[in-house]
Amino acid sequence: MSDEFSPLPPGLSGTVRRRLVFYVPGYDPFHPRRYRELYRKESAEQARISGYEIAIAARRKPAATEKSAQGTTGANAHGWHVTSAQDGLTTETDVEVLVWSDIVRGSMGASIPATYMQLLRTAWAYIGSGALFRLMRLRKGPVIAALYPIAVLLAEALAGILLGTVIALALLWPLPEFTGKGLVGAAIAAAVLVAVLRWFRRHDNRIYAYYLMHDYAFTAHWGGANPERLEARMAEFGNRIAAALGRDDLDEVLVVGHSSGAHLAISVLADLVRDGRVPATGPRLSLLTLGQVVPMVSFLPGAARLRAALQRLGSTRALDWVDVTAPGDGCAFALCDPVAVSGVALPDQCQPLILSAAFSQTLSPERHRALRRRYFKMHFQYLCAFDRPGDYDYFRITAGPRTLGARMAHRRHSKSRLATPVNRYTSTE
Repeated sequence: MSDEFSPLPPGLSGTVRRRLVFYVPGYDPFHPRRYRELYRKESAEQARISGYEIAIAARRKPAATEKSAQGTTGANAHGWHVTSAQDGLTTETDVEVLVWSDIVRGSMGASIPATYMQLLRTAWAYIGSGALFRLMRLRKGPVIAALYPIAVLLAEALAGILLGTVIALALLWPLPEFTGKGLVGAAIAAAVLVAVLRWFRRHDNRIYAYYLMHDYAFTAHWGGANPERLEARMAEFGNRIAAALGRDDLDEVLVVGHSSGAHLAISVLADLVRDGRVPATGPRLSLLTLGQVVPMVSFLPGAARLRAALQRLGSTRALDWVDVTAPGDGCAFALCDPVAVSGVALPDQCQPLILSAAFSQTLSPERHRALRRRYFKMHFQYLCAFDRPGDYDYFRITAGPRTLGARMAHRRHSKSRLATPVNRYTSTE
């Protein structure tokens, strides 16, 4: 696919009076109300900057046509309603968070020893498979982010060992030799090590080493495949989206996947396309992936399901797919075409459109400097207001009067798009 080719069909009218947005979070243990508050605060700021109107209210009760397809996820759906006046048109949008935070929390309950076992298994999964070295040929930022928790946890253990050894020697060295002195010293050192590791874990909300370790271990544990519980949840997500596509009161069904949520959204929508559950008529299906880390999964040997999904979505016109990243986001594979770099692109690849959020241009120098060392804030900037917005405006896309495809039909790939196949594992079965 040429860098000059836009995968979105031109000439779309794409007017939206009513839209349903499904938001798929990344590996996040927090309650989905966090995303509502973020949207409320940042949409108001973006509306002030850009000169349009936007209002957030409680989510409306599901329509009767939705109730039969709700299942567990629908029955516990979390979301909000948005009314926005932009470009002379008023658009009504319902946003629903597709929740899997309970699965995330369940994967984060490992003890300290279990976390260090995760460290060993995760390091071996990426180093032993060769995936780590190939990922470094794409972007070093997310690879460094993956190595960060390993380095920090090892440093914490080393600090505990050294401090324990020093304290044991200080306490026992002046004493005369006695039977079992070595065992007592080892016990003291071990007790200090445990205390140090527990102290670091209590303060992990400042350095996120345990959080990131659990994140990468969750993916590496199954070699890039999904655990059964997550697959069941994704099937529920698919049913929710399919039910929305069958509604005649919607103009667009927009699925947004952020960070790790991007590859979940890709797999869910690929299943719908494969199973013929995306109707030719009805609301337009759109996919917006933000700050994606797809290669961290697709480069693992067990990720055949994701690679098949990438291949299928990469060559379908059943939806419009735009992938937005930014070189300033060190946690994302910026401007990496997830289909192409994963080595599964077909000759007729037409998706996704690769765009840069261009933080250095869309944020003022003062705002950009303030975020530069705040890596997690930068990784969530896609969901926030820009004080110098360009074509990418999260709130115009999710609440404005045009479909994603129509809004971006004039765009071409960003010039720095990376599309060279790098992946060693290209099996899709």
